[in-house]
Amino acid sequence: MTKLITTFMTTTVAAVSLFLFGSINADAATKTYTVKSGDSVWAISQKFNLSMATLEKTNHIQHHALVAGQTLTLSTTPKAKTAKTTATTTTKAKTTTTTTYTGSNLKSYVLDQMASRTGVPAATWNTIIQRESNWQPNVRNTSSGAYGLFQNMHISSGSVEEQVDAAVSLYQAQGLAAWSL
Repeated sequence: MTKLITTFMTTTVAAVSLFLFGSINADAATKTYTVKSGDSVWAISQKFNLSMATLEKTNHIQHHALVAGQTLTLSTTPKAKTAKTTATTTTKAKTTTTTTYTGSNLKSYVLDQMASRTGVPAATWNTIIQRESNWQPNVRNTSSGAYGLFQNMHISSGSVEEQVDAAVSLYQAQGLAAWSL
């Protein structure tokens, strides 16, 4: 009888401890962030080592749209290793693809993507890219750190596809004002 009571008490204490510590750890892994003017989903996800999909799903964000003052719930759990592996594989595939974007192929890809994803005419994007980078996808402004076709301050490297994704996010956050238009 004593052995039964001891086993019951030990099991109960272990279960209660697991429940309490599990709850504390779950709460400790969640915090909030208040969106500032100029923030983007991409930049916030990079800052907190979260995937854009997780950040958007957790906060019910659609089309990467953020509003200054908006409070976001962040999970401090880093991106899963499988997600990193997938991202690495995707990056490698994109890097291979990037080498095929040259001349008119580059121009038509970027302009088609930007016009279809933002609703802004391709001619406007052509003017912006011509002014910002002269269609040089790897150009870096040494004084500001801006990078790529769109001279985006939120990225420091990346394939043409990643530059287009970052530019679309920036457009959705700031509109054409991001490029002083």
